[in-house]
Amino acid sequence: MNNSIPELDKIRRQLMTLEKPKKQKILVVDDEPDNLDLLYRTFRRDFQVLKADSGMNALQVLAAEGEVAVIISDQRMPEMKGTEFLSKTVPQFPNTVRIILTGFTDIEDLVEAINAGQVYKYITKPWDPAELKAVVQRAAETYDLLKQRTEELRRANAQMALLTVLVQVAQQASSLEAILNPIATAFGESFSADGCILQLVENDNLVTTQGSYSSGGSVENWLAVDPLTSEAIATGQMQVSVNVPKDEKLAGVAHYTDSGVEAHLIIPITYAGKVLAVLSLQWKKPCTLREDELKLIHLSAQLVATVLSCTRYHQPASA
Repeated sequence: MNNSIPELDKIRRQLMTLEKPKKQKILVVDDEPDNLDLLYRTFRRDFQVLKADSGMNALQVLAAEGEVAVIISDQRMPEMKGTEFLSKTVPQFPNTVRIILTGFTDIEDLVEAINAGQVYKYITKPWDPAELKAVVQRAAETYDLLKQRTEELRRANAQMALLTVLVQVAQQASSLEAILNPIATAFGESFSADGCILQLVENDNLVTTQGSYSSGGSVENWLAVDPLTSEAIATGQMQVSVNVPKDEKLAGVAHYTDSGVEAHLIIPITYAGKVLAVLSLQWKKPCTLREDELKLIHLSAQLVATVLSCTRYHQPASA
């Protein structure tokens, strides 16, 4: 099997044009307004800084804003100590890195929190701004590493699940119609797509036989009038728009606007130089696939081609 992807350079250039990631979010928590303002001013150039003046308010901020890279919390606050507040954030946000600011020796609380993995580091008051900025920068880098490892594990599990499903489908296939939905679902779930369609092709034309997956509700099939689909069938090469709203070629294509699809990857399923089907992966936000994921999709598409070819060959003839 040839696993090279001649169109990968073009796709890579598209991915490089996406907007750079926004500043990381951090949360600063202190019941003293002057300290809270100082923390905000210290970090606002490098981070998107959220503020809270108590542990309870900080929990509400997290509930509204979601995960942050770093939490910097004062230890001595009314109603809830910093360590108590931080411990409440661990179950929902395990990757967030937590820093305690303390002006006295709450050794037992700090040691217990550090040993339990709830606190990354403690800083004594009054803090040195340069030292604190260095600590927070390292904490943000630690967060990035934890997120990367978590994401790599998730992707590895998803990839294994995808290949497992494809092998099972190949072994149990009884008809073309029976295998299309499971394959579309496996691809859609593995790559966190909002929608996925696997539609058969005969004589370089789409036919009605298809399988589909949607993360919510149903997915509309407009592939017959989609320019990327036509190009994929004509060239036998993967086609993609990683950011449809900024893609001049697709700016006037109504079905992207109507469906809310902002990224579309279309893969021709080919066997012996013949297009057997197309696989459409759709997202309602700009595409964030990595190069290794594109290679996995390409490799898996070749496996799907073998499955479809064998199923079609062994399918009983119609009466």
